[in-house]
Amino acid sequence: MLHSMTGFARESVETDLGTLTWEIRAVNHRYLDVQFKLPEDLRPKEQVFRQQASSVLGRGKVECALFFRRATDQQSEMQIDTELVELIGARISEVSAKLPATAAVNPIEILRWPGVLQQAEVETGPLFEEATSLLATTLAAINTMRSSEGARIGDMLESRCADIGAIAAAVRKRMPEVLTGTRNKQRERIDKLDVEADPARLEVELALIAQKIDVDEELDRLDSHLVEIRDALADKKPVGRRLDFLMQELNREANTLGSKSADKETTKAAVDLKVLIEQMREQIQNVE
Repeated sequence: MLHSMTGFARESVETDLGTLTWEIRAVNHRYLDVQFKLPEDLRPKEQVFRQQASSVLGRGKVECALFFRRATDQQSEMQIDTELVELIGARISEVSAKLPATAAVNPIEILRWPGVLQQAEVETGPLFEEATSLLATTLAAINTMRSSEGARIGDMLESRCADIGAIAAAVRKRMPEVLTGTRNKQRERIDKLDVEADPARLEVELALIAQKIDVDEELDRLDSHLVEIRDALADKKPVGRRLDFLMQELNREANTLGSKSADKETTKAAVDLKVLIEQMREQIQNVE
């Protein structure tokens, strides 16, 4: 089953300490690249969170942000560093003595000074446990979304495989007619020249021409690649890179088919194949 690399999930939980919220955004990327944005109290736990995310996600550029809003009773426990306030006040008095025309300082400005207001330390142990549990829930949610998107991509790829198979079958069915038409055209050209050709040499030349425009091998390889793609779609492991390689192989066969084309219908078939393959390739860029 395919997994898309793109997705978004947001989960929250209320705790005695406050509200925790994880937001995870993921887009396609060549490898797994996980970035974290954490509250100050939980930054030392980033490596643990990273290992937890890496055990669930295979590929993609993933941004994980954890938000923490203290509970109201926790916020009310703010303390004022009176020693720092007294020190700031003394320095303000010194400045005011030298600049008597200076307006009085608003106490609110003092409160905004770094370190004046101090919040009670949060118990990081219980907070970390809650954050870990919530991260698991959020990772499961984004994986569900990525699976759903992957299933949609899988359906599209299966549909395009069916279209490619139908085109290949139509080209194969027409090949005897194309070969006969090519032989007749060559004979008509010789007849118009009004020269007598060596029958044995003529047959050799016609056989060489038929060999040059014969696309049985290309069609066989197309069919083989389609089988491999369907096998990959049923695989439970990440198959994005494998599918990307198969797209290159499909495109190679379509190019060869176009270069060997001896009539406009085969040329059109080669162009239609390239369009379908490109549509598949664009979607596969998002597959894990």
